[in-house]
Amino acid sequence: MSDDTRVLVVGAGPVGLTAALELRRHGVACRLVDRLPERLPYARAVGVQPRTLEIWDHMGVVRAALDAALPLRGQLVYANGAEEARIELTLPPQVPYGFAALPQYETERVLEEALDGYGLPVERGCELLSFTQDAHGVTSLLRTAPGRESEVRSEFLVGCDGAHSAVRRQLGLSFSGGAFPDEYMLADVELDWDLPPGYAVRSLHLAEDGTLDDLLVCIPLPGRSRYRVSTLVPRDPAGDGTAGRGEDDGAAHGPDGGPAPGIEAVAGVLDRLAPRPVTASALRWSSVFRISHRIVDRYAEGRVFVAGDAAHIHPPTGAQGMNTGIQDARNLAWKLALAVRGVAQPRLLESYDAERRPVGEEVVGRTVRHAGQGVQADPDDPATVLLREAQLLVAYRDSPVVEPGAAGPGPVAGDRAPDCGGLRDALCAFPLRLFDLLRGRGHVLLLHADAADQLKGFDELAEEARRVARGELTCYAVLAPGADAGELLLPVVRDAGGEFRTTYAADGSTAVLVRPDGHLGLRAAPASSLDVLAGLTRVFA
Repeated sequence: MSDDTRVLVVGAGPVGLTAALELRRHGVACRLVDRLPERLPYARAVGVQPRTLEIWDHMGVVRAALDAALPLRGQLVYANGAEEARIELTLPPQVPYGFAALPQYETERVLEEALDGYGLPVERGCELLSFTQDAHGVTSLLRTAPGRESEVRSEFLVGCDGAHSAVRRQLGLSFSGGAFPDEYMLADVELDWDLPPGYAVRSLHLAEDGTLDDLLVCIPLPGRSRYRVSTLVPRDPAGDGTAGRGEDDGAAHGPDGGPAPGIEAVAGVLDRLAPRPVTASALRWSSVFRISHRIVDRYAEGRVFVAGDAAHIHPPTGAQGMNTGIQDARNLAWKLALAVRGVAQPRLLESYDAERRPVGEEVVGRTVRHAGQGVQADPDDPATVLLREAQLLVAYRDSPVVEPGAAGPGPVAGDRAPDCGGLRDALCAFPLRLFDLLRGRGHVLLLHADAADQLKGFDELAEEARRVARGELTCYAVLAPGADAGELLLPVVRDAGGEFRTTYAADGSTAVLVRPDGHLGLRAAPASSLDVLAGLTRVFA
């Protein structure tokens, strides 16, 4: 047992792996434990949103993920055998990544291999039994094998241990919501049909009164003609609607542990609901599972936090769950890193709940609405719906740790920092994207100017900002092509195509502070020490 564990992360799914990887990237000593003896080989969460790929870009793992993933082109929607809609997953050109399908075990492999590079193994077969916390830290009791128990002392504990979270239960957090009465069948199979590749299929059967009484969803996976198939299991009239795993903690969510359906059951569903003739083969895995919709009353208690399914569970509609959990972990990890180093404002850790719980509430509500009607029933315009499903509209404008700014064109404090291209560095023969400057960084301050006379004080502002940020800040000058840098000491990139100016509505002198999670801490025009330092002191002690 290490004596220098600063953060103990419980649960090595995508959320726990993200939390641990971000902590290690920020130099924090941590441990990652999981009660399972090995990674599960099932294609459970398979949809990867564009925002998650942006996060993985910043973390340095996106190339490995892209190599293993399949592009998702759209969704075909059928009702009673007739095509109702064809949804194309086309995003604006400035969004750097599209929608992808990647089996959860591949997501975990990519993140785990990245963790290996930091010398942090997943401690498998290691279960959290209990914990106590005090003003200075958390003492956790772990069981590594029958009859073998040990204590670990850490400054913080993060529960990423799923829908049936031991961390959540011991904290006594409420987990309000409900369960869907239906059971679902999930299967990983190959489908031989004439539908276009790369498209998800949603096939509904509507009763005479227009209500949904049967459902088939097929999500393409990497591999030849491979899909993850899910469908309703016919209700047992004698059932009480409460069967299934997880009733001990009020969360009937996940596989029920009963017999797995065979290929004949999958074929029967396809015969009933597939919009085209189809043959199913090569069944890799199947399960019967249940779905709940619940969210905790708070994401933290003292020095203990919950993230991902430990904090919120909901229908898998739109592939929001795992992606939301990954953003939970990203939001929390950089804040914990600053707290561990003793440079964070006390309220910084409080902002995790303030920022992420409203997001969780919105996702739970939206996925429940979409579960029966589909995403296409959303009242917003299709472009907005697509951006929301891609998780590109998540924002923290009401956060206590972002510096509010005047509304107007361009992103404001709390919004996601959008990418843009056309940046030039004098030492590079190729153009850069803004994400190239942010990759692997902590806080980044971008000082924009259109003309040389706007540069006065930039070096002094950057020096003072780095001092307030206790050295946890990288600064760049982003200059229009004709602005003479003169004797400016800051690293300079040229906004050669004017994309930065357009994207960030940077008309003249402008300061943009980007947080480690890729959201804006402030945007101020003109750039001034008063605004920049006010934004930084919301984060740094």
